[in-house]
Amino acid sequence: MKPSLVSIVIPVYNEEQAIADDLDLIIQTMEATDYDYEIIVVDDGSTDASPLIVRQRSQVRLVRHPYNRGTGAARTTGIKEAQGDVIVMTDGDGTYPNQDIPRLLGYIHEYDMVVGARRRESGTMRWLRSPVKHAIRLLASYLVGMRIPDLNSGFRAFKKDIVAGYLNILPTTHSWVSTITLAFLSDGHTVKYIPIDYYPRRGRSKFRPVADTYNYLSLVARTITYFNPLQIFLPTSLILFAFGAAKTILDLTFHNRIRESDVIIVVISILIGCIGLLADLIVAQHRKT
Repeated sequence: MKPSLVSIVIPVYNEEQAIADDLDLIIQTMEATDYDYEIIVVDDGSTDASPLIVRQRSQVRLVRHPYNRGTGAARTTGIKEAQGDVIVMTDGDGTYPNQDIPRLLGYIHEYDMVVGARRRESGTMRWLRSPVKHAIRLLASYLVGMRIPDLNSGFRAFKKDIVAGYLNILPTTHSWVSTITLAFLSDGHTVKYIPIDYYPRRGRSKFRPVADTYNYLSLVARTITYFNPLQIFLPTSLILFAFGAAKTILDLTFHNRIRESDVIIVVISILIGCIGLLADLIVAQHRKT
């Protein structure tokens, strides 16, 4: 079923080098389709000419944050402002193939979310970002029990009524897109990945190697704990229990006694398992309500 209105949301922070071309390409692309659409740019406290460039295009609605709150906060603001039943998200830094928006929309009647999965990493510090993102993506895939080709692509389409239920748990940082991916998958919503090109960004990158890597790792653990806690607690409990049991056997064999540390490790493993079961019951109860 064709959406009655498509809302295209673009978070922007100091993107004067790319936002004009991105907006012009989006307008040209959407005008060539039969979709009714709106374009919402959420300026996240830019200090350059980005807001002025956006205002020059009458087809675009500009929403401004008074100061920089984070790209995740800008995405959430855009969703709240959107009038469409389907939302397309992209960035304003020239990295995503906005001419492919109709490709995303072509699957939205079958799936709850359609993600543009990048064929390669073209961002700054590629030598660091690629292995880190690959490791985090493998961890996330294991925790949700399915393959995730691209965990944090900012180019995607989704149904507004579904994503609206997650706005209260979504972060204000770059981790927003990863969190919504894990939330959809953990709750059993259908997600389609389509391969896309990815271009070098224009302007200065906002990537922070240490802080962003830590945020990505913590968000995976936090999100899975929120939706499927046993995926975190049960393996941890079993590994600790196995370690404690092996240590106990070794101490009995070579020292003919059980050490206090053996008991502590086994007890902690059991406690972690119990916490996981309790958390799982809470999540199950919350879903019923």
